Amino acid sequence: MARVAAELAEKSLLATLVMKEVWRRTRRGFTSGSLSRWPHFGPGADRLLASPRDLRHGERAEGEAIYGRRFTFAGHSVEAAAISPFQVIAPSRAWALQLHSFEWLRHLAELGGELASINSRALISDWLSLGGALPRVAADPEVTARRMFVWLGHAPLILHGADTPFRRRFIKSLSRQGRHLRRTAGETADGLARLKVRIALTVAALCLPGLGGRIKADLRDLGAELDRQVFADGGHISRNPASIVELLTDLVPLRQLLIARGEPVPRSLFGAIDRMLPALRFFSHGDGRLALFNGTGFVPNAALATLLAHDESLGEPIGHARQSGYARLAAGGTVVIADVGTPPPVTVSGDAHAGTLAFELSSGAGRIVVNCGCPPESGAGWRSLARSSAAHSTLVIGDRSSSRFATSEALTRFLGAPILEGPSRIEVTREDRAEGQRLTAVHDGYQAPFGLLQERSILVSHDGASVLGLDQVYSVNGRRPRSETPPAAIRFHLCPGVVIQKAPSGGLRLSLRGETWRFSADVEPDVEDSIFFADPSSPRPSFQIVLNFDPLTRSEVAWRFTRERSL
Repeated sequence: MARVAAELAEKSLLATLVMKEVWRRTRRGFTSGSLSRWPHFGPGADRLLASPRDLRHGERAEGEAIYGRRFTFAGHSVEAAAISPFQVIAPSRAWALQLHSFEWLRHLAELGGELASINSRALISDWLSLGGALPRVAADPEVTARRMFVWLGHAPLILHGADTPFRRRFIKSLSRQGRHLRRTAGETADGLARLKVRIALTVAALCLPGLGGRIKADLRDLGAELDRQVFADGGHISRNPASIVELLTDLVPLRQLLIARGEPVPRSLFGAIDRMLPALRFFSHGDGRLALFNGTGFVPNAALATLLAHDESLGEPIGHARQSGYARLAAGGTVVIADVGTPPPVTVSGDAHAGTLAFELSSGAGRIVVNCGCPPESGAGWRSLARSSAAHSTLVIGDRSSSRFATSEALTRFLGAPILEGPSRIEVTREDRAEGQRLTAVHDGYQAPFGLLQERSILVSHDGASVLGLDQVYSVNGRRPRSETPPAAIRFHLCPGVVIQKAPSGGLRLSLRGETWRFSADVEPDVEDSIFFADPSSPRPSFQIVLNFDPLTRSEVAWRFTRERSL
């Protein structure tokens, strides 16, 4: 009976999501369409009032490739020597999204100089000349927001040496895009995309002539969205640490722009930045890399360093980000970051992972235990695997993820792949004890299929030289597990570069960056292949330690990482 009720509830949820998405797209269709059909009012201005600083950097090699008319996005490379890149048949929607976002202009900006300015103007002129022939993807609200931010941020490069007719066309187009974005803002998908639209509108109001009267209203709308999406502990509603980087990279320049224009910085904006900057340190390992949870992939160290330079907070990061659902243990250069939260709301769970109670472990500048991470757009085919519990350093029962995703191909194309069911209750305790910092958490993600709860306890000693863990599975009412309960596996994915060997005294020896750690457990560890997805180019092979056991005959497994040598 319970299973029937669950199936009916799931169908009802899917039906509700589909109807909401149909209604959102329908309303957006009425207000969007061709960017060129929105009228431009007012005189033809030939200069901007200001330009935001773009904190994102390009790659010189990619800029050289664009000089050669080669455009590589989302794993596809297109040669456009004879025609405009905006007239080629896009090999994928992801490629088209990247092309029309113009974020690749950063590669030309990295090269700099007159040639970069000339090429930027030529490509923008190609795009402008298409007018009503531009594909619908070019009018997507998030794509429009990203394009406007790049155009405004790199306007000094684009307009350097430009004649008056181009300047007026360029600013006229930005005004039209802003008008289009304002009409479609309310129909933008929830989450990061909606915030990016609000940020772009506010930046446009500060930079474009004739929009000064919109600044207060745009800041008010942005502030309301920030208050809704950014938790008190600085995390984002999506539970994706990389979303914090994305937002700060836009919000910090916006704050600077407001100050430069002599406008007051609203409390909502100031507060959101002040909450998110310490959250970045919370999610950072000793090597400067971001922890890999819930859609986080490769994030350049330079991006984090640039943002953290703006962090004026003092002291160590908090130990338990309750609203975000993460915990951090740190001592003696050893850092443990763990996912102890329920899945995000279904409307923003399209990139969320089934990594409940997964953790990452680092020592100094070396990461030891990681999650597999999120592949770049070029590795989209790996995403369903990367989101599974098996791709995380946690306990898995029967190769079944602790959260369940929408898997219908038709629904996935329409809705993405949101989490439909997952842990609904997680009890978390983090405490400083005489022997060290201890984290204990239990979740009910396996209660429905197997009648079991999973509990994980991790203790980091005061000197950081040992990390002790205990994983348990037990039934809610104290009964024996169901006879059909499948075997369980505790997985520890190792960061590429960690050398693993059998230790003479038993267990496994892990070597990295001048340190040696020993892993031991009260069941025999197996070493299996793994894949590390959070690489900027392609998935990298790695290894994982696996502790296999049968929940019917064993309810707990203890394990330990011990630092044996450090340079």
